[in-house]
Amino acid sequence: KMEASRPDVFRLRIRNAKQLVTVCANKEPFKAGSAQNEIAIVANGTLIVGQDGKIVAVGTDAEVAAAFPNAAFEVDLDATGKVVVPGFVDGHTHPVWSGDRVHEFAMKLAGATYMDIHAAGGGIGFTVKHTRESSEDELLELLLPRLQRMLNAGTTMVECKSGYGLEAETEMKMLRVLHRARALTPIEIVATFLGAHSVPKGSTADEATRDVVEKQIPALIEAKEKGEISPENIDVFLEKGVFDKAQTKQILEAGHKCGLNLNFHGDEINYMEAGELGGELNALAISHLEKVSEGGIQAMKLRPTVAVLLPTTAYILRLHPPPARKFIESSVPVALGSDFNPNAHCLHMSMVMHLACVLMHLTMPEALVAATINSAASLGKSDTHGSLEVGKYGDCVVVDAAAWEHVIYQLGDPPISHVIKH
Repeated sequence: KMEASRPDVFRLRIRNAKQLVTVCANKEPFKAGSAQNEIAIVANGTLIVGQDGKIVAVGTDAEVAAAFPNAAFEVDLDATGKVVVPGFVDGHTHPVWSGDRVHEFAMKLAGATYMDIHAAGGGIGFTVKHTRESSEDELLELLLPRLQRMLNAGTTMVECKSGYGLEAETEMKMLRVLHRARALTPIEIVATFLGAHSVPKGSTADEATRDVVEKQIPALIEAKEKGEISPENIDVFLEKGVFDKAQTKQILEAGHKCGLNLNFHGDEINYMEAGELGGELNALAISHLEKVSEGGIQAMKLRPTVAVLLPTTAYILRLHPPPARKFIESSVPVALGSDFNPNAHCLHMSMVMHLACVLMHLTMPEALVAATINSAASLGKSDTHGSLEVGKYGDCVVVDAAAWEHVIYQLGDPPISHVIKH
C-alpha cells in the first residue's frame, strides 16, 4: 500500500528486506483471539518514510520502485538478508526512581515474598524514601540512560509511571522529570500518574485515597494547565493491604473526570475483582492479572480492556503467571510490558517476549503482536504506532537475521542492527 507517486525527497527508504513484518495490514486497532496469532509480512519488502516521520509506502521492492520512480532519500538503507519489525512498545514501566534494591533480590531468593519485603519497610517504601530525597535534576540524570538502553534494545515507545512520591510534591516532581525527558530523548514517553501506588507510612488507605483525590489530582490539573507535566493515564495499585476496590474506583473516577485514561494494576497477588472493575469503568487497560477471575476476563471483553501482562514480575517473584491463553481464547487483547522498576530490572522487550512465550505459553507471533500493536492499543496509540502501515509513524527495528523470530529466539541479545525512531 502506498500513496501516489511524486518526485519528492523522503527521509528514509529501507529496501530489500527479506521480511518486512508490518504486523497489521488493515489498520486493525488491536488483535485479539485467533487474530493475535496472525501477523502480516511482506517478503522482499521496501518501506518509505516521509518528512513528517510517517510511512508513505509499504510493499514489495518492485511495487514501491514502480510507484516512486523519481524519489530521492535522505537515508537509503539496504536491508538485504535482514528483517524489519515495528518498534517495540513497552506497556508498563516505573523508570523514575533513585536507590536500587539489589539487596532485596537476595531476600527474595531466600524465600521472602513481595508483601514480606513491603511489610518490612522495603519495596516501594524504600524507593519512595530515596526518590523523595532526590532532586528533579538527579532523577532526570538517572532516567535518561535507562531510556537510552530501552531504545538501543528496540523500544521506541514506553509507558512511564510516577508512583514513588505518594504525596503531591514528589509525584509532580516525577511527572515533571518525564515531561522534560520527552525533549531530551528520541524514545516516545506516555506518562501515567500513579499517586496511589502504595499507602504512605503512617497513613491509612482511606486517608491516602483522600490525599490522591483532594490534593494530588488538583495539583496535577494545575501543573498540566501550566504545561509542566503531560500525563495521559491514571493508575492505582488495587491489592489487598493497599487500595481496595471501592478506593480504587473513587481514584480512577476522579482521574477520568480530568481527562485521564484508566490503566491500572490489579489481581496481581490476590484476587481483587480488577477485571470486573475494569469492565464496569470501561478501562483502557489493566496490568498484572495473575489472579484474574473468569468473570473478570469476560468483563474485560466489553470495550475491550487490554490485558497488559508482565512476565518479568511473575518470573522474579515466582508467582504463577497470568492466564494468557484464557485471555486469548476469550478474545481479550494481550499486551506486554517490561515492568521495569527496582524490583524487576528489565529494559529489553525482546527478553519480555521470550519469557512470555516460555512462561505464559504465547506463540512467537502472539508475543510480537503483544509487544507492538496491542501494547500501543493499551496506551491509546494504535492509530499511529504499533504496526508498519501507510500513515503511521515509521518507528522500526532492523534485525540482522533471516527470520523475524530471532528477535525472540536469541535470548537476551538479539542481533538488532538498527533502531529507527521518527
